[in-house]
Amino acid sequence: MPELKPLIAKVANGESLNRDEARDAFEILMSGEATPSQIGGFLMALRVRGETVAELTGAVATMRSKMLPVIAPADAIDIVGTGGDGAGTYNISTLASFITAGAGVPVAKHGNRALSSKSGTADALSALGVNLEIGPELIARCIREAGIGFMFASMHHSAMRHVGPSRVELGTRTIFNLLGPLSNPAGAKRQLLGVFSPNWLQPIAEVLRDLGSETVWVVHGEGLDEITTTGVTQVTALEGGRIRSFNLTPRDFGVEPVTIADLKGGDGVANAAALRAVLGGAKNAYRDISLCNAAASLMIAGKAETIADGMKLATQSLDSGQAAAAVDRLVAISNDKD
Repeated sequence: MPELKPLIAKVANGESLNRDEARDAFEILMSGEATPSQIGGFLMALRVRGETVAELTGAVATMRSKMLPVIAPADAIDIVGTGGDGAGTYNISTLASFITAGAGVPVAKHGNRALSSKSGTADALSALGVNLEIGPELIARCIREAGIGFMFASMHHSAMRHVGPSRVELGTRTIFNLLGPLSNPAGAKRQLLGVFSPNWLQPIAEVLRDLGSETVWVVHGEGLDEITTTGVTQVTALEGGRIRSFNLTPRDFGVEPVTIADLKGGDGVANAAALRAVLGGAKNAYRDISLCNAAASLMIAGKAETIADGMKLATQSLDSGQAAAAVDRLVAISNDKD
């Protein structure tokens, strides 16, 4: 196995690693061959100098090679964010995922417990009654029969245990915040992927293009790793191997602008209750922003041609009870011991 020390020195000197060097470095990190000091030093050297597309691509290749895979339909979509935006909002991508599933698009959702907020996807789903600690076969069945399955990151990326303690001790964002959403265990080639900074819109789109993704919208909405209803959302879209950028506003979706305070959530239990309330007919800012993200997901999936079409289908999924039915099916199947 290659040595990590020369690669740390290279990054510390301000040089970039090529894709193969990055793959080798992360192989060392994720095989338990590096010391805590080496892990911390390497991650912070990358962070301070700035991670490159080649380094991200190499790191993702290693992550994907070590993950526990799940079989999912070729047209499955993942609606996911990097986290790290520090906004403490409701679980927007979670509700958007159920709405998308209710509209007939298979969802292979990948996520974790909260890092920077009070409630990550896993926290809210657990509070809803979803069993997180299930194997690949049962997750595949959830996707087939419920229209949505959840892949708990810690269950599928066990090699991350080697870097976990160093990440916690560093207490700041590292390249691993970006690697999770890029390493979907079901190999979803269609994604709505939110990033915590607009600086990552173009690089993430390039990484996913290089790794063979089909249709992805990388989004950042005024500080949120979601399509926002507070103002302008910046989108960098990968479609058919081409990358283009554009902006979206609440008006494009036909909803009223809100303030960030209108989107503030709580812990997993509170956010699960808020999600259930929207499924039960509550008309509020959480409903609107989730519909917007679902509408975009339906466009990415090829189910809708325009945002207006996407909003219509998303609203039908929610108001008809199909989104709520997807939640109930996921809870039931994930807890099926047979």
